[in-house]
Amino acid sequence: MAVIVGIQFQKNGKIYNYDTNGLGLRPEEYVICDTPHGTDLGQVVVGCRQIELQDSDMPLKKVLRIASEKDLQVSSDNRSKEREAFVICQKKIAEHKLDMKLVSVEYAFDNSKAMFYFTANGRVDFRSLVKDLASVFKMRIELRQIGVRDEARMIGGLGPCGRQICCGAFLDEFQPVSIKMAKEQNLSLNPTKISGVCGRLMCCLKYEQEHYEQTRKIMPRVGKEVITPDGTGIVSDLNIVKETVFVRIANGDTSEIREYPLEKIEKSGQSVATQPSMPPESGEGTVPVPVPKEFPETENRDFAADGSRNTKNTVQNTEEKNSRDSKPRKNDRNQNKNRDLQRSDRQDRLGKPVMRENPNRSAQIPVQTEPAVKPEKPSGRQDAENTKPASSWAEAVQKAMESIS
Repeated sequence: MAVIVGIQFQKNGKIYNYDTNGLGLRPEEYVICDTPHGTDLGQVVVGCRQIELQDSDMPLKKVLRIASEKDLQVSSDNRSKEREAFVICQKKIAEHKLDMKLVSVEYAFDNSKAMFYFTANGRVDFRSLVKDLASVFKMRIELRQIGVRDEARMIGGLGPCGRQICCGAFLDEFQPVSIKMAKEQNLSLNPTKISGVCGRLMCCLKYEQEHYEQTRKIMPRVGKEVITPDGTGIVSDLNIVKETVFVRIANGDTSEIREYPLEKIEKSGQSVATQPSMPPESGEGTVPVPVPKEFPETENRDFAADGSRNTKNTVQNTEEKNSRDSKPRKNDRNQNKNRDLQRSDRQDRLGKPVMRENPNRSAQIPVQTEPAVKPEKPSGRQDAENTKPASSWAEAVQKAMESIS
């Protein structure tokens, strides 16, 4: 078991747990603690409480001592130095013409370093600025870029509600806020109405989000049909905070919207938009449903009597259809036979077609009437006699041209 307290080092900053080290600490009491940045002065905001530490937990840092009057005087002197450093840093920023806005300055408790917080639209090259500040203050200088929400927390102000902004009053950590929360709470999506002084969505949208999510699960949706003490109606709107339902009830030719508590509402089951429009089973006003031509009123062998699909009949019908398609029909055979007879009769009457020879083709490429047989290679003088001169082709072409003319 360990006794711990919650300590805060900055106004509305994060709360850190420290071991009391056997000191009887009370809320709003100042103590000196060891931090990753050195020794610092903090304030107890959460009283002593006991917790059980496990072996996997990191060991807690211990409180060094209770702050004395001298420690409080050192802290007061540091606050005055911070105001002077703020003015000097602003002048240096103007001299270097840097696009940055200085927000706050903090001195370490032991005057070992000074931290300058600023905002900027993008990255800023402040290396020359750090050199000038180090030559003036003779200590370690750190420049940290922060966001607009951290800027609002440090500066403070009043919110749209007229009270002090939450991050400057009691919030120690920022919670993620989305536009979906504004939609769930039926708020106006005008950015000027749902944004805080920092320009981001207001942190208070997160406060009631869990209640809206849990309540919407047990309330009927808009457009659903519900049963009320005055009859059946359609849900037109919901009031999540009061847990009431606005229902539109038909009153003759007109309708009226009434508000009912959630306890007096009963769900009917289906929405008006999703109710099927089926004709009545019996009685007056029954309209027969026309049957399309593609589906005549015959027995369907693919479906059983209970409406389920008959797989066996479906497979059998498919096989019969395939067998019919594969076998040639009798009419098709007769038509093919008649077509062959007509073709043969027409050939007998007209005779065989005459093939006309192209003289140009015959002159250029002689047609071989006999099968080409590779002759034996002659030898000696006979080879020279059988060889045709190169001018034989030109003579053949000339003769062909004379015959055409």
